[in-house]
Amino acid sequence: MKRIDSSRMNRRAFLRAAAAGTALAIAGLPLRALAASGPKMKIGVIGSGHVGGTLGSVWVRAGHEVMFSSTDLEHDRKLAASLGPNARAGTPREAAAFGDVLLVSVPYSALPSVGKDIGDLIKGKIIIDTSNPIPNRDGEMAVAAREKGAGLASAEYLPGARIVRAFNAVGYMRMAEASKPGERYGMPIAAEDPKAVEAATPLIRDIGYEPVLVGGYAMGKYLIPGTPLAGEHSPEEIRKIAATLK
Repeated sequence: MKRIDSSRMNRRAFLRAAAAGTALAIAGLPLRALAASGPKMKIGVIGSGHVGGTLGSVWVRAGHEVMFSSTDLEHDRKLAASLGPNARAGTPREAAAFGDVLLVSVPYSALPSVGKDIGDLIKGKIIIDTSNPIPNRDGEMAVAAREKGAGLASAEYLPGARIVRAFNAVGYMRMAEASKPGERYGMPIAAEDPKAVEAATPLIRDIGYEPVLVGGYAMGKYLIPGTPLAGEHSPEEIRKIAATLK
């Protein structure tokens, strides 16, 4: 595998990553308050675009405290102001320091920059990683990440973090609606730290999904669009599909 030159994935990638061109569909989120399924948490969102903005907004409405961050602080301030006192805005470093749990939701080409910019703040922290390597968008590094496997590659870019890969192959519009009454679908996750899974589980349930652990970081290669686990499946269907992939 060709080694990714992280120096080429410089700050400009991160500057484009988190907020530019990411108009949110927050208006479509349920306006009613949600009851958090677990203890209230402080969550730092790194990348408040379609996915990060949607998930963070649902968590705010479930009663968690959320700090949104991107490279467009004014965007984050407006988003936070629209959500009430449990939401705030800051820089990525401020969000990383704020959160007991972090959500990293940026284009995959920005992960090397994220790791460099907040690396000293994420040692031992739980990170929910939604980012996917998409070659048409992220270029050569995405090809290399897919060859290695997205879970294993993310662990290299975010060293020392306790990663849970989740929300990787469901559209953000569905994430906004999943907490409404109706069938509860499963959410496949890949992780290697039991405590990280324990912390992420109620947050995933707050969005409206039942988390299903399919394996460690190596299984992260199946948590991307175009794989058998993409889309929405019942928890039992996820278990059956995952069993055929091992």
